[in-house]
Amino acid sequence: MISCKNITKTFGDLQVLKGIDLTISQGEIVSIVGPSGAGKTTLLQIMGTLDKPGSGEILYEKVNVNKLKDKELAAFRNKNIGFVFQFHQLLPEFTALENVMIPALIGNVKQAEAEKKAKEILDFLGLSDRTEHKPAALSGGEKQRVAVARALVNNPSVIFADEPSGSLDTQNKAELHQLFFDLRDRFNQTFVIVTHDEDLAKLTDRIIHMKDGKIM
Repeated sequence: MISCKNITKTFGDLQVLKGIDLTISQGEIVSIVGPSGAGKTTLLQIMGTLDKPGSGEILYEKVNVNKLKDKELAAFRNKNIGFVFQFHQLLPEFTALENVMIPALIGNVKQAEAEKKAKEILDFLGLSDRTEHKPAALSGGEKQRVAVARALVNNPSVIFADEPSGSLDTQNKAELHQLFFDLRDRFNQTFVIVTHDEDLAKLTDRIIHMKDGKIM
């Protein structure tokens, strides 16, 4: 599904990624682990098309995303990729429902259809009674589930998660981790997760260990 071929990345004189080769299959839940500075987040951002490699190719099926122009790449990202970040990145002035709808509206989905899909996902995630609450009125676990719902609203082929449970307490961590597997079982979602959480990594289908910009 996703194929990384000889990915490198340099910031100034520092080479952060040193020839990464990696393939992710449809429906797979993969964790990327390693010490700080190993290049995990940089690789995640490049795979998620938020950054460009210094050299190498990223293929989604047969689409070489390196060759897409900026507008084409933005449209591809909106349709095919979802993101979950450590601190949820919800827009504080919008309700949970509105936050979830935003990627669909950006993708030119009609408002009524976007609202219907967002409500369905929020209901599946146990948040049907929180749709009109703004982030300030939500717990940490609820905010992260809203962020997951936002990542799902366009039915992407893959979700990239960067330390998704890093800001959660033990119970909410366990619930979020289980949620990833429930979503895979229900929707055949693919997850690529950067994490320092050993309990989460052990649950995943495959653990990718990184050190000094390389896969070990």
